[in-house]
Amino acid sequence: MSLGTDWTALKLELAYASGLWRLLEPSRGGAGIILKFERVRPARDAAFQPLKASEITPQFLHRVIKSLKRWPLDIVSMDEACRRVQAPQSGRRFVALTFDAATRDFLDYAWPLLSGHQVPFTLYLPSAFPDGLGRMWGLALEQVIAGQDRINVVVDDVRRYFETADIAGKYLAHHYLDGWLRSLPPRALDVAIDDLCLRYDVDLGALSREAAMTWDDVAVFAADPLVTIGTSTLHHAILANLDDATAKREMAMGQAVAQAALPVSPRHFAYPFGDKTAFGARDVAMAAEQGFTSAVTSVPGVVKPAASLHALPRLAWDGRRSSLRILRVMMSGWM
Repeated sequence: MSLGTDWTALKLELAYASGLWRLLEPSRGGAGIILKFERVRPARDAAFQPLKASEITPQFLHRVIKSLKRWPLDIVSMDEACRRVQAPQSGRRFVALTFDAATRDFLDYAWPLLSGHQVPFTLYLPSAFPDGLGRMWGLALEQVIAGQDRINVVVDDVRRYFETADIAGKYLAHHYLDGWLRSLPPRALDVAIDDLCLRYDVDLGALSREAAMTWDDVAVFAADPLVTIGTSTLHHAILANLDDATAKREMAMGQAVAQAALPVSPRHFAYPFGDKTAFGARDVAMAAEQGFTSAVTSVPGVVKPAASLHALPRLAWDGRRSSLRILRVMMSGWM
């Protein structure tokens, strides 16, 4: 973890030890919390893991659920969370569990735990991925950098070279290239990642199909009454990088494809990536017009009473941490 991340963790640990968060929770805790998790899989030994912040282990998920059951919170579905946001005096503070990754790891590691604990949760699917048409370019970028001592890429018509023989160089290259790729519109992103994969012998299609759940996988748990399946854009495209017509089509097609494949029409939406640069007021209005009951972001925060249901904040857990004390303080609204 970076020094900044370590300092934040230290402050949260000190806040827990002081007990002040308990005094502030009634005024800062809001109506409840929506927790965001992504990939759930066993820990790996690889030195270069640029996506580790978005991963948690099955063991940690098990610990989280056990703790949530002890804490003074109700674990609820997204439908119930929306009801409580609109009528915040109708119950205790809530926590809703949400998962963004459409990877097969969810079926192998997360679903058995969630089912065993009998807790509700929501899974957001980019609908092209279970059809084998998704492009998990983040996994491809990681594989390219992991396998090379030096890479080059054309950025804004200028060829850039990155020395990636050591771990520090790999992380620097990943930080730069990941940010650059996220800023590109879909066609330019496809060209850039395809060029990298071609020159460094990474099969993006095969990598994505191997990692993604199929609709048969989703069917294993989709009919469970504790499960809510939501959608994202069809190809997990960042809405801020799309024009109006394309953004509307991506949102509508993501919903339509999922509706055709699922036993219940999807009512909840997640903005891809979801930070403040990934969506805007246009997209919030579009999600409401599309008929979604809610739309969640990745903007951190607790859910305030009467909050906009189409721009709900979530607390994303950093998978490089393992302290439940930190999680408890974050959920109190301390930050």
